[in-house]
Parts: sequence; structure tokens; C-alpha cells
Amino acid sequence: MIQLIFKPSVCKFSTCREFAEEFKIGEGDLVLSNEYIYKPYFDGLNLPVTTVFQEKFGTGEPTDVMVETIMAQAKKTKYKRIIAIGGGTVVDIAKVLSLKSEGNVDDLYAKMPNLERDCELVIVPTTCGTGSEVTNLSILNRTRLGTKMGLVSDAMFADYAVLVPELLQNLPLGVFATSSIDALVHAVESSLSPKATAYTKLFGYKAIEMILQGFRKIVAAGNTKESRAEAAENFLIASNFAGLAFGTAGCAAVHAMAYPLGGVFHVAHGESNYALFTGVLKNYQQIQDSGEIRVMNEYLASQLGCSVDVVYEELEKLLNNILPKKPLHEYGVKEDDLQVMTDSVIKTQGRLMANSFVPLDEACILKIYSELY
Repeated sequence: MIQLIFKPSVCKFSTCREFAEEFKIGEGDLVLSNEYIYKPYFDGLNLPVTTVFQEKFGTGEPTDVMVETIMAQAKKTKYKRIIAIGGGTVVDIAKVLSLKSEGNVDDLYAKMPNLERDCELVIVPTTCGTGSEVTNLSILNRTRLGTKMGLVSDAMFADYAVLVPELLQNLPLGVFATSSIDALVHAVESSLSPKATAYTKLFGYKAIEMILQGFRKIVAAGNTKESRAEAAENFLIASNFAGLAFGTAGCAAVHAMAYPLGGVFHVAHGESNYALFTGVLKNYQQIQDSGEIRVMNEYLASQLGCSVDVVYEELEKLLNNILPKKPLHEYGVKEDDLQVMTDSVIKTQGRLMANSFVPLDEACILKIYSELY
């Protein structure tokens, strides 16, 4: 059994200038980023690179249509290296751009996991959530299927994952909230996964500790921009740790059940995960209150300073200070949609559901959606 997959070299620099100088960024580099990220931090460095700004091709999280349009644009340029500087959308697109492809996303899914790399890939995350800089998957909204799905292949591992805390100093509250909670979900789900190992749990449980203690300090300080900026480096590292954990052990039912909510109702990834998070954990516990779920609950309780019997309530109290949780109907979900979402999970999310702490059948999935409705 694989214990830990750790492919990219992980680097950390205090500033963007240090990163640019060390990596000799220049001609032959295609930088995929967002204009509002790239210009404040990199424009003054006068780097002779080709830039592609993701927002010019569509807003929101990556879709198959958006990716195919960017792929067509990128093919007009000769480049030897892709440098992704951005959040989850930019990173997921860059991974696809680094593959040999005829420009059709559906073809890539059909060939998965037998995909081939076309150029060097460097990933610089600018949020503290995805951990995608160290994983081998890209999550796209497959608009032709009406759900999000992971494109997975070892060819999608970056050559370098680069952490630059400077890039998180002005992270908006909404982005910080959804991304950091996403990282927490990564850490918890991977630690409960049947594929978890001593190595993945080392990273997963440490990420949980760093994120929850960080949240508690931020909330105590009034959840100010200054308190979040002060914690940025720790959250960036915690997100990276969580990425290393789920890169081997995988995410599970929370992500699987969140994808229809994000794909159809366009709820941000971290927020859709939070909508399902404790609901899934409670159902795990109802089915089997022993093993790793007991270990997890005791650990969460120790971090939150509460008893195990109220751990999920206390967890939600803390998280609600970062991102208020909403019932599913507030996102536009109708009662009739619950069975449709359940069917979608059964049909398209088998890869993730197989990592659940305990097996969840159709009736249980529908039960969780109904409880959270």
C-alpha cells in the first residue's frame, strides 16, 4: 500500500522578487494568473514572460468550456514552462494546460489516467485552501454532464510547488474563509479515509491543529484583515500539509456530495464543502462510532476545548465566525433536487465515495441532503 505520494519539490520564498530571481522567470515562460494578482506583485519586476489572465475567459470556477478556450489561446504561444500564480481555478487550469492535448477536455477524461505531460509546471498558490500545488488532480465543472469531476493523472503533478506568503497578505475575507475551510475539510476527510496512512495522518492532523488554532486566534482578534494577514503563512503551510495528506489518501463524501451543489447551483467550492461537512461527519458517527472517527472527534474536541458529545456543534460555532453556514435551500436547491443530486453522486462520484470512512448508500446520501436542506 502506498504510504505517501510526494512528487513536487516544495519551495518557500518571502517575496515574489526572491521567487522570480531564483527561478529565473523570463522568456519561454507562460504565466497563467489573474490580473489583480499579477500586476501588484509582478508588474514592477518587468519579467519578459507571456501572460494569460484567466478572468478574461470567464468568471467563477473552471469549466470545460473555459479551459478549452484558454487551451486554444495558449497554443498560439511557444513556451517551455507554465507558471501558475493564483487560486484553485488558475491552478486547475494550468495543470490541464501542461498536458499533451488536442484541446478537448472530454478526450482527456476519456484517456485518464494515461495522460502525458507537455512542459514543465510550476504552481504558486495565492489562497490557503486547495493544496492543489502538491496533488495530481484538477477539478472542472463538466457543463455537459452538470457536475464537477476530478481529472486525475500522475502527469499532472507540478515540478515545483512554491509558497510565497506575501501573496496572501491582502486576501479578501470571502476567499480566505472558503479556501481555509476547504483545507480543513481536506485534512479531516483524508485522515478518515480508508487509504490514510501514518504518514498522511501526520500531515492531516497537523493541518487540522494549525487551521483550528489559527481560526481561534483570528476570531479572538475580531476577524480583522490584520489578524488574517498575520496568520497567512501558517494557513498557507497548513493548506500544503492538507494537500499532501489528501493527495495520497483522497477526499471523500463531503467533496462528492458538494460537487452537484457547486456544479449546478454555482456555490464556491469551499462553501459547498462546508454546507455538507458536519452533516456527513454526524452520519459517519451514527453508522460507526469507533475507530478513526472516534480518534478524530477526540482530537477535534481537544483543539476546540470542549467535550466530545458537543464537538460538531462547537466546530460549527467556530467556523460560523469565519463563514456562516447556510441550509441547502438558501442556495436555490428545491426539495425535488435532492434526489437528482443523490443520483448524480451515485453516477459520477464513485472515485471519491470509495474513500468514505464508512460506505454510504443512496438512502444515506439522500438522508444527509434532506437533513441539511
